[in-house]
Amino acid sequence: MKLLIVGLGSMGKRRARLLRGLLPDVAIAGVDSAPGRREEARALGITPYESPDAALAAGGFDGALVCTAPLSHAGIIGRLLDAKLPVFTELNLVDDGYDENIRKARENGVPLFLSSTMLYRGETQYIKQRVKAFGRPVNYIYHIGQYLPDWHPWENYKNFFVGDARTGGVREIFGIDLPWLLDAFGPVAGFSAMKDKISDLEITYPDSVFVTLRHQNGVKGMLAVDVVSPKAVRNFECFGDGLHLFWEGNPRSLYEFDKQSGEKRPVNTYARVEQDPRYSDNIVENAYVDELANFLGVLAGAEKPRYSFEQDKETIRLIEAIERA
Repeated sequence: MKLLIVGLGSMGKRRARLLRGLLPDVAIAGVDSAPGRREEARALGITPYESPDAALAAGGFDGALVCTAPLSHAGIIGRLLDAKLPVFTELNLVDDGYDENIRKARENGVPLFLSSTMLYRGETQYIKQRVKAFGRPVNYIYHIGQYLPDWHPWENYKNFFVGDARTGGVREIFGIDLPWLLDAFGPVAGFSAMKDKISDLEITYPDSVFVTLRHQNGVKGMLAVDVVSPKAVRNFECFGDGLHLFWEGNPRSLYEFDKQSGEKRPVNTYARVEQDPRYSDNIVENAYVDELANFLGVLAGAEKPRYSFEQDKETIRLIEAIERA
C-alpha cells in the first residue's frame, strides 16, 4: 500500500509512525512546503514533495491523509478528491467546502474519512455503553482545561492555527470533545453559555467558556472549557440514581462507584496502553491507532467510519451557536 500525507508537522509524523506500526510494508510519501520538514521526512524514510500537485503527478497512491492547519483543509481535500483518492483528514473545525467535498467524494466513489479520535477512546465508549444500559436519567459535569502556550512548546501559540479565532484553542477542544458527548448522550435540544477572558494571553477569543447543555433525551450536562489551566486536565463525572462514573482523562482514571462496598471501583478498558512521553497522560496512542485501523478498514471495504462530515456539520453548527450566544 502507498499513502500520501499532506502536512509533515507533529501530527503528520505521528500518523506516519503509527501507520508503519499497522502496516510495516507501507510506502509513505509526504508533502510540506518547508524544506526543513521535507529533509526530516526523507531521513525518516518518507518520500518528500513540495506540493500536492507534485506528489499526485508521481501517482500510485491508495489514499491520502490531510494533516495541515485546519483552514487549509478544504482546498487540499478537494484537490485529492479530484484525483479520486480516498481522504483521511484531521479535525477541520470549520465547514468550509463541506458540501462540495461531500459531493466530490460521492461522485468519485471514494471515502471521505474525518478524524474524531475521542470516539475511539475505550473510556468514552465505556461511558456511552454504561449510560445506555442504565437507561435512566443522568447528568454530567465535564471540565477540559489546557494551557495554550504548552500546546506547541517549540513555537509561539500566535504563530499556528490556535492563534486564529476561527480555529482557536477553545474551539478545538469543543471540536474534539463534543462528538463523543453527542454520541454518548444524544443531540442537544438547547443550551446556555457564559464566556470570559481571564488571562493575559494574546488571543482574540474568550479563553474560558461555561456551557449548560440540555440533550433531547433529558440529559443535562455542564461543560467547562478553557485554555488557561496550568495543568492539562479532563475531569468528568456522570451521575444518576444508581449510576456514578468518574474519569480524569487517562486510561488509569476511569472509576465506577460501587454502592455495596461504598468505594470507587477502577474500570480498565485497555489490555495495554500506548503513550508518547512527549505528550500529556491524557493523550493515548491506542485511540490514534484504532482510528487509523478504521480508515484502513474503510479502504478495504470492510468497515464504515465512526464519524462523518455530515455529523461534523451539526457539531460545528452547535459550536458556532455557542460562540454567538
